[in-house]
Amino acid sequence: MGLTADHLKSSLDAIAAIEPAMAAAIDRAGYPPPRIRERGYATLLRTIVGQQVSVAAAQSIWTKLEAGLGDLNDPATLAAISIEEMRGFGLSRQKASYAHSLAEQVTSGQLDLQNLSPDDEEAIAALSSVKGIGRWSAEIYLLFAEGRGDIWPAGDLAVQIEIGRILGLDARPTEKATRLLADPWRPHRGAAAIMAWHHYKVDMAVV
Repeated sequence: MGLTADHLKSSLDAIAAIEPAMAAAIDRAGYPPPRIRERGYATLLRTIVGQQVSVAAAQSIWTKLEAGLGDLNDPATLAAISIEEMRGFGLSRQKASYAHSLAEQVTSGQLDLQNLSPDDEEAIAALSSVKGIGRWSAEIYLLFAEGRGDIWPAGDLAVQIEIGRILGLDARPTEKATRLLADPWRPHRGAAAIMAWHHYKVDMAVV
């Protein structure tokens, strides 16, 4: 389960107590709503399906897969068909390959989503071993689906932009700088990331 509203509030309050700029950001934008996804295989499969396409296009492909194959929560469903058959539902060859790799790793037990390492970096490495799941996708899964409170997706462009704005920097910080800037916020960096996305949306709405 992802981070609850109470968890987000308590974590952000802890950061605000040591970082006045975060307190000011909360005053401007309010506390962010929870961003919770279901834990398990289907959420990772949706991540692959949704890469580099619109939300509507991703949902259309998902609907076709469900209509043609049935239960997508069971990795055996995709593991049992070929990449060419997957392409018939609208997946590119590359995405079909990624989806097949994920299904095979889960069905074989090579990737055990119910027992990922409690160490965040080890869990990220395990998820990233799947073709099509990079560090960012792994971090988002651990943050939204497992509710790991100290996940910090410093490579996310919106996080970089908004942390720079919140802290009053002259330019968007690099991934390395974004990671260093948030170091004092451990173990609450996951809430800071969700706050950055929330603040970014508020900024865009104002613009």
